[in-house]
Amino acid sequence: MIRRKRGRLWKRTAPLLVLCLLGLTGCARPAAGNIADTSPAVPGQTSSALAQITIYSDEEEPQYDTEYYLPEERKEENGQIRSYLTGQMVDALKGNRRPVAVMMSNDKAALPQYGINRAGVVYEAPVEGDMNRYMAILEDYDDLDRIGSVRSCRTCYVYFAREFDAVYAHYGQSDFAKPYLKHIDNINGLEAIGTTAYYRSKDRKAPHNAYTGGDRLKLAIRTLGYSDAYDSGYKGHYLFARDGCVLTLDDRPGVIQAVRAEPGYTGNQAYFLYDAADGLYHRYQYGAIHQGSEGPVTVKNVIFQYCQSGFYASTQYRNINVQTPECGYYMTEGKAIPVTWEKDGEFGVTHYYDADHREIVLNQGKTWVCIIPTGDFKKTALQ
Repeated sequence: MIRRKRGRLWKRTAPLLVLCLLGLTGCARPAAGNIADTSPAVPGQTSSALAQITIYSDEEEPQYDTEYYLPEERKEENGQIRSYLTGQMVDALKGNRRPVAVMMSNDKAALPQYGINRAGVVYEAPVEGDMNRYMAILEDYDDLDRIGSVRSCRTCYVYFAREFDAVYAHYGQSDFAKPYLKHIDNINGLEAIGTTAYYRSKDRKAPHNAYTGGDRLKLAIRTLGYSDAYDSGYKGHYLFARDGCVLTLDDRPGVIQAVRAEPGYTGNQAYFLYDAADGLYHRYQYGAIHQGSEGPVTVKNVIFQYCQSGFYASTQYRNINVQTPECGYYMTEGKAIPVTWEKDGEFGVTHYYDADHREIVLNQGKTWVCIIPTGDFKKTALQ
């Protein structure tokens, strides 16, 4: 398969080193059937053109030779479908529904974050000085009556939410972010929908006591007239390894040890520790295990995405550039490789490439993306 990108063609089917967990047959699927060796006559085509036409019977399907799933393979099976967020099979009603991208506080006074353990993808970025804020992207939220606490929008998060075709949930916004909200379906706590979508708890003090819930989010989406189905042109964000396979990075250019990964955030002193026992990165911050409302926070993949950044004039608000390509790291299975990243246009998906310019493939599971100012590169530590 060849993907068109900014007027050039980049191949997405380059092989990656894969460790398969199910036997010795590898990750490739077995042949789905024999390809017919005859083709009907097509007026105006030469015999050489006819030779390139592949015809399948009603029972046969094409055989894919990539180590990751292609967009055209995403089909419902037995009431389940492959998640755009984790690459895993999930209930089709949830997997076919647009996710919600909820802004969450990381102030100590707001801990724990409710619902963060359900997020398939989490973005973390500095927003003011050394204070960070999260955006948790959830598709499994129906039974949650408390999600948050919910905080205000920042410009970069509008772009991140758009990359997943998500409905963006936030409680207000900075003045600098406000013009960008017209580019995304969003649920704003400071507008008329606010009391429908959000409520104030009594066990926290403002501004750390604004929460939403599954039923409230669904009602707000219906009330605002937003579609709950993915856009027909949406093809997903990441490439995911096939079922039964776990990617290793041992043969990738520049591979290094990454059992402990520190993004260099000075406010919460966050870091990730890889545990070979469960194959997950366990997150720590504020000198202890990062606890969500449903237990310790763990993820399968970690991405450090360095971005050019500064501050809006005369303020402590971060101005993060998510358009200009930069570098980063991709971590999984206790190893890391250097990557570069670039976007498919202003509101397109961000793609990550290894040193050979092959798009990275994620292991199935949850992913945490740390947005790090390029000026803080030296604060990053991998060991």
